Amino acid sequence: MKFTILYLYLHKFYKNEWNEGTTVPSFCLMINKKKIEELAQERIDQLNRELFIVDINISTANAIQVEIDSAFGNVAIEDCISVSRNIEHNLDREEQDFELQVSSPGLDRPFRVVQQYKKNVGREVKLTPINGTKIEGLLKSANDEGVVIETESKERLEGKKKKVTVVEEHSFNYDEIKETKIIITFK
Repeated sequence: MKFTILYLYLHKFYKNEWNEGTTVPSFCLMINKKKIEELAQERIDQLNRELFIVDINISTANAIQVEIDSAFGNVAIEDCISVSRNIEHNLDREEQDFELQVSSPGLDRPFRVVQQYKKNVGREVKLTPINGTKIEGLLKSANDEGVVIETESKERLEGKKKKVTVVEEHSFNYDEIKETKIIITFK
């Protein structure tokens, strides 16, 4: 019985058949992810600073988390504030309450979009393939299809007494990668 009433209630909500003056309960209102993406992209385009969206998450409690990154350098606090304000000013808190957080992904977070790979060419990374063991090395190149990781290891070759540095290149398509993170070093 309770399920049927909830179904009818939600059915009316999605069919826009509410009577005038009827209040929609907050658990029925979810903020549209596409709208958030459009608002964030609108401001990113206006800023013209080579920013891009990494991820957008919206919880059931309307806690919105937007992560942006820069193709060159770091994301400025002003960029996060500007994107946040554009989203906040275009949503109606009277209609639905929300919590908003706009930030950069952070160094310890894995890469999630191709632009992050391209941005970090020349840096040391730890790549975990879907099938295989972790590889640590230099992110040599990145394009729209995949990446190349350059690894160095000391190996003893036949006929040589000393170990020799062996450089290998490993190519991966993005669909073969489980996770990639920057190796943080303090030199």
